[in-house]
Amino acid sequence: MSSGQTPTTDVTEAGPRPGRLTAAAVLAALEGVALVAAGVYLLIRGFAGDADSVEQAATGGVTLIVLALLPLLAARGLLQQRSWSRGPAIITQIMALPVAWTLLQADSLAIPAGIALGVVAVTALVLLVHPATTRALGIRGPGGGQEPKQPKK
Repeated sequence: MSSGQTPTTDVTEAGPRPGRLTAAAVLAALEGVALVAAGVYLLIRGFAGDADSVEQAATGGVTLIVLALLPLLAARGLLQQRSWSRGPAIITQIMALPVAWTLLQADSLAIPAGIALGVVAVTALVLLVHPATTRALGIRGPGGGQEPKQPKK
């Protein structure tokens, strides 16, 4: 490393990763993997001729695969204790809740999937907002930043 470069923060400097943070990262990664699997399934189904429209299946499959990047990147960031990763992880969980609700309204095998997705999303949200998680990520609460400046006399 040259003298002009500054070292990056290492995970070991931030302290040990709490189990809650690891669990939240695993849940986010599972959601990402599920989105990739659903996307690949749509692509295969579309190109095999089982879908009504090959174009719709391809668009849906590619969209799901691209959407999977958000929880997968968030999971990686959470495992590396990067503070930026909590935002995408929370957004992913909030987006999963209406999907779970829609699955619960179906009269099919989608109901268990809706229950599972809802449980995963709520559990991940609880883990992500837990004080131990926010501390491990170096996130301060409101007013936890800089101290207010004193007026000059």
